[in-house]
Amino acid sequence: MIAKSLPNLFTIANLFLGILSIIFVFNGLPDYAAILVIVAMLTDGLDGRVARALNVQSDFGKELDSLSDVISFGVAPAFIVYSVAFQDLNEAAAWIVTALFPICGALRLARFNVVASTPGYFVGLPIPAAGGVLCTLALFHASLSPYILIASTVLLSLLMVSNIKYPSFKKVAIPRSMLWIAPLLVILAVGLAILYPGQLSKLIFIPLVLYALYGLKKNVNVIVRRLARRHRRQIEAAQYQEEQPAQSEG
Repeated sequence: MIAKSLPNLFTIANLFLGILSIIFVFNGLPDYAAILVIVAMLTDGLDGRVARALNVQSDFGKELDSLSDVISFGVAPAFIVYSVAFQDLNEAAAWIVTALFPICGALRLARFNVVASTPGYFVGLPIPAAGGVLCTLALFHASLSPYILIASTVLLSLLMVSNIKYPSFKKVAIPRSMLWIAPLLVILAVGLAILYPGQLSKLIFIPLVLYALYGLKKNVNVIVRRLARRHRRQIEAAQYQEEQPAQSEG
């Protein structure tokens, strides 16, 4: 019974951190709120791996994970970035951009739950990665223009609902004999987040941004190759049309 509940406990921890993050925002502590979301990424990554290691995957756990992700990586980051950067901007624009992020996150999760994706890939930027990038940017809001944060929020929202393929690391499993380390990792992450908030966020930010840009670059490469093939076909068609009159005259 305890083994079956263990993955859901990590999911609930993820949800708890997301709710606590929103409370911190309302209490004027957006930096700590952002750090909680970053720590929640760890618990979110552990729940599925623990479930697969114990062979206790369930539809209930999948739905609980999606609902938790909407709060922790959709609503919480949106509130955080609104509180630190959007309040002095045009109200309508700020409200729309703030709402856009969790809405796109919810759409991305709904599609993930009902549409079979390519094995080894996610379709659209995963919401934990998008929320992690947005929260890390919010931590450095004093050095960034609010318009950069607005553009980043819109871009991350669109990437979540895009058809861009991102690599999945679900196959990176935790051996069953090492499951006892998972709770220690969460405790260690919380401790490091409290002691070294700036350094931790920088370490998380770099791989997350590279991950987000990887899918974007890959999609751009596909478009470039398609345009190159189309251009090549146009050249071949033009050459064929030029050759036809010469053959008929001969």
